[in-house]
Amino acid sequence: MVTSLLVIVILLAIAFDFINGFHDAANSIATIVSTKVLTPFQAVLWAAVFNFAAYFYFTDHKVADTVAKTVFSQYITLEVVLSGLVAAITWNLFTWYYGIPSSSSHTLIGGFAGAGMAKALSLGESAFNAVNFAPILKIVSFIVLAPIIGMIIAVIINLIIINISRNAKPATAEKWFKRLQLISSAALSFTHGGNDAQKVMGIIFAALLANKVVSPDAPMPEWIPLTCYAAIALGTMSGGWKIVKTMGTKITKVNALEGVSAETAGAVTLGITEHFGIPVSTTHTITGSIIGVGLTKRVSAVRWGVTYSLIWAWVLTIPVSATLAAITFFITHYVF
Repeated sequence: MVTSLLVIVILLAIAFDFINGFHDAANSIATIVSTKVLTPFQAVLWAAVFNFAAYFYFTDHKVADTVAKTVFSQYITLEVVLSGLVAAITWNLFTWYYGIPSSSSHTLIGGFAGAGMAKALSLGESAFNAVNFAPILKIVSFIVLAPIIGMIIAVIINLIIINISRNAKPATAEKWFKRLQLISSAALSFTHGGNDAQKVMGIIFAALLANKVVSPDAPMPEWIPLTCYAAIALGTMSGGWKIVKTMGTKITKVNALEGVSAETAGAVTLGITEHFGIPVSTTHTITGSIIGVGLTKRVSAVRWGVTYSLIWAWVLTIPVSATLAAITFFITHYVF
């Protein structure tokens, strides 16, 4: 049975997906804008097209399944999903306003888990009864692993490209790398869409299960992935310029060659993690990749002060989102 609360939850989920798009637009376009291969307007259109194109390729929904299972089904109610979404939207807007490249993925998962824990407490049980620690531990471990993997792959790709092109004329090489960056940026946007849109798909499907609109063994209704990919693409088109500045210029300066390396490394990392159904942060991944290309020049080429600030935001995202969600749940549960 479709209720007004379910409709509100679905609309909030779509809104989060849209916000996810403009919050994470910087991940896909920062390097291609900083190298002046595309203007900001051209870059967001380019990224949005490939965000949506992922809908036609990523059909297994492994990441969505992982997200939906982070809270045990007996603790998932519409109030829980609503509280998780409100917390995730709040943290995303806060970090976007201050230009902090935090993880939309982790704020959504943290919010969902925090609301589930609050639900368990409201039943007089241990908060930890609600959380499925198998996927949670996998997700938390990739807060560290995703940027490291992206960084290592970026270093390897960058060194290979430098050695291959060492005898090329600088002007010719620059022209070709600017063309290649269109491809690497498209690949990053493609895998970003495939990874991030699925997280909201998992939340919406969990809400439908909680309201008994679908059965647990039913396939995901086709309108869910279509809507989620469209929402994240439209969000990407709206930009996210404050975060673009941090990602594109404040961590380290990149040229077209390094842009190709960073974007390719990010795309490869996201493709691997999507294959294994691991909801990783696109923000963390591309940040690690950008650091990787900086390290191939020299350690001092990376502005480590900016990087430390980003790490603090990464560490705080899940606990802050979980706390906000728990507070929201108790307000909605006891006041309304």
